[in-house]
Amino acid sequence: MSMSTPFRLASVAGALFACAFAASSALAADAPAKSAKPAAKSARTAKAAKAAPAPVFVVPDAQPEQVKAAELVYYGMYDCEFSQTVNITQSSKYPAYVDLKHGKSDWLMKPVLSSTGAIRLEDVRGETLMVQISSKSMLLNVKTAHRIVDDCMSAKQRELMAEAKAAKATSDASGTTVTTTTLLK
Repeated sequence: MSMSTPFRLASVAGALFACAFAASSALAADAPAKSAKPAAKSARTAKAAKAAPAPVFVVPDAQPEQVKAAELVYYGMYDCEFSQTVNITQSSKYPAYVDLKHGKSDWLMKPVLSSTGAIRLEDVRGETLMVQISSKSMLLNVKTAHRIVDDCMSAKQRELMAEAKAAKATSDASGTTVTTTTLLK
């Protein structure tokens, strides 16, 4: 029995369509099974991350240089630019360390005396740094390399600046030179 050409072409086309449909169905059925594996794996990874304990941070005991630097810190409330404030207090938990609060953030800081005479308050976690000089202080984020707040002055810094102005006025009248460094010694 011989089939006519148009009928044969229609059967071949139908067979090809049936094969293509079967292949796409098989791929579609396979796809969810393959994508479920990475989801299960990421779920296990997330579960393992939750189960892992957070690293314990240990604050080292203060060394004599740090104790000396802590005695030179200007403690109290600082008035800063844009009506912001910073509050520096002695840490009640760690001797010779400083608690610094700005807005909703607070840090445990290690006082360090620099070679220039400035006091550096270094965040024990390495995120922030406060530099205190006689005329002002500034709080910096060392990770992002930008200032958090600037032009901060404590009551002690205001007092030192007033003394320096008075000494300058006196020296101008008498012809003697007095510097802020002389007042700080």
